[in-house]
Amino acid sequence: MTRFHSFILLAEMRTGSNLLEANLNALEGVSCLGEVFNPAFIAYPNAEDCLGFDKASRDADPLALLQAIRQAPGLNGFRFFHDHDQRVLDLLLTDPGCAKIVLTRNPAESYVSWKIAQATGQWKLTDVRRRKETRASFDAAEFEAHLEALQGFQMRVMRSLQVTGQTAFYVDYDDLQSLEVMNGLAAFLGVEARLEGLEQKLKVQNPEPLSEKVENFAVMAESLARLDRFNLSRTPNFEPRRGPQVPSFAACKEVPLLYMPVKGGPERQVLQWLAALEGGKPRDLQRKLSQKELRQWLRARPGHRSFTVLPHPVRRAHRVFCDKILGGGFAEIRKVLRQRYKLPIPGTPGGAYSQEQHREAFLGFLGFLKANLAQQTGLRIDPHWASQAAVLEGFSQFVTPDLVLREDELEADLAHLAARVGRAAPQLAEGPKESPFELAEIYDEEIEAAAADAYARDYLLFGFGPWR
Repeated sequence: MTRFHSFILLAEMRTGSNLLEANLNALEGVSCLGEVFNPAFIAYPNAEDCLGFDKASRDADPLALLQAIRQAPGLNGFRFFHDHDQRVLDLLLTDPGCAKIVLTRNPAESYVSWKIAQATGQWKLTDVRRRKETRASFDAAEFEAHLEALQGFQMRVMRSLQVTGQTAFYVDYDDLQSLEVMNGLAAFLGVEARLEGLEQKLKVQNPEPLSEKVENFAVMAESLARLDRFNLSRTPNFEPRRGPQVPSFAACKEVPLLYMPVKGGPERQVLQWLAALEGGKPRDLQRKLSQKELRQWLRARPGHRSFTVLPHPVRRAHRVFCDKILGGGFAEIRKVLRQRYKLPIPGTPGGAYSQEQHREAFLGFLGFLKANLAQQTGLRIDPHWASQAAVLEGFSQFVTPDLVLREDELEADLAHLAARVGRAAPQLAEGPKESPFELAEIYDEEIEAAAADAYARDYLLFGFGPWR
């Protein structure tokens, strides 16, 4: 038995409420019924009724519909925006039996998203190929009215909860990518069901930074210059949070060094170097450690050093493309890239393939990565091409690397690291050749721009410039 008889999802347009509703509806025994009290329609734009109430009967007696929602099987609720039927709001806010979920988003981002949706007529996206693109025009007076309405509603909700001694479950737009937060919401609602994965059907519609979505961005920035809360230059991040990946770490047995590899980087070279530092082979390193075992390793080696190596994003993407896509490691993803994303790659590894086709295919792969990292595809964000920012954030959930080395400076940095632990640095082996073509054979400004577009956060946070 849950502690609530119903719930209300307090949100606004373009805050992610459709996605949150989809995840709520994926919980067994929970039903979110749409915008039940939207003055323009009932529940959904094309719906004729909700629980037997049409729009006319709802408008005549909204409390009767509320009662029906409470009495329906399971735990039921609905989305409510600031301009919905105010006759039910105070009753719901003061009722401790009605759970409150408050969904928020940066008002500048929700405003721009709303303007784009108005212009394109596209309010939901399930297939990135059908995405409609345009740029919003910022209107200072319109935005101020938008902001005033949102803040007034939020203050009303907060004040009502305070004076009645209640609390709400607060969800930010970025939290919608967290399975842990969604299951925390289930726990708050008092239901036993938990999600095994997040809703994947709905796609992020406009993952670009605000500067690329607003045609008069300079005007917007000037108008809002006094309000730093909008963080206008933020690079959006829609990647799910990653775990620490402890089993992938490599620990030396004698030397107090711990390597935390970024997939798609020079992992093989570093493992060979580490093993040679101890006079052994890579198989002699301690791998596939549990978190308990790694804690024991750390405690037993005071003065230990942990490190990771960041490759340049375009080099990493090309390495993964050659190894995992062309090399046949990810056969199913390769198939999808050929059939759905029209990459001109052979159907099987080793097929006839020209240098020009390779360049075209790699550009297509970078375009796929941009959509994939923005969660606009149905394919997983694999660790081999997840952003390095997300990978390092995952590492830091367990242990933060002492040193973040760069692949293009690796030999000198590893020599310095060896000296710090009192060992002579072994020679760093050359990395495997990229096949069928080296990046240098196809690299140009267009490829660099596509990589920077796909990995904007990595370029920003780690200061990457052009590969050459």
